[in-house]
Amino acid sequence: MPIGTVVWGENIHEQTNEVVRNIYPNGMHNTIAAALNTDVSIEATTATLQEPEHGLTEERLARTDVLLWWGHKDHGAVSDEVVERVAKRVWEGMGLIVLHSGHFSKIFKRLMGTPCALKWREAGERERLWAINPRHPIAEGIGENFVLENEEMYGEQFSVPEPLETVFISWFAGGEVFRSGLTWRRGAGNIFYFRPGHETYPTYHDGNVQKVLRNSVKWAYNADNRYTAIHDAPNVPVENALEPIVERGPKLHEAGEAGYR
Repeated sequence: MPIGTVVWGENIHEQTNEVVRNIYPNGMHNTIAAALNTDVSIEATTATLQEPEHGLTEERLARTDVLLWWGHKDHGAVSDEVVERVAKRVWEGMGLIVLHSGHFSKIFKRLMGTPCALKWREAGERERLWAINPRHPIAEGIGENFVLENEEMYGEQFSVPEPLETVFISWFAGGEVFRSGLTWRRGAGNIFYFRPGHETYPTYHDGNVQKVLRNSVKWAYNADNRYTAIHDAPNVPVENALEPIVERGPKLHEAGEAGYR
């Protein structure tokens, strides 16, 4: 079975900005999904902010193996209920790939637990991305580095938790550097943040960027992504202890009573 992938796009700039609309006439989300679908092992569909429940219903998320997230102009419009729904699925094993300005998205900040802030400059600078972890599956086939002639600068410090792995570091023409490909695990879910993707530049048409996105979907995929027991907090009866024990001392809960949440 192919990897069931959903590309979530805010879908605002494509509707309101002529430059973005000319670069991505079908929307950034559809451009990304089309690039993913060139790999027969991936089956990518799309969802947008404007759809009911932002296109991320309980039923659809239950069928999703990997979710890609691009947002920028209106992070606040994303429903808190949907954010919690997505976080729950990540904890259960759904992969999450957060793109570019999605660093300020509610779902990324929810899972990181930090401000996720950074420096930035919109000047169409050259960006050179170095694969500092070249044997990582996400960097497969990329080579030592690649260049994007025009991109928005993101600079350190990037206030995120220490990652499990750093796959890419970017250098910009203005002199800044940035950890632009980072991985984490939350619960059973794999998370990858990938920096490039400013909407006024044709970044998602770039072959290297598309290759990284396909690689990251395969890396984030967890074949056993229905670990619903992660939410359980069972009260284990004395008689079910692995070793014989005798109950001692006062108790707050009755036998079998659920704990407080």
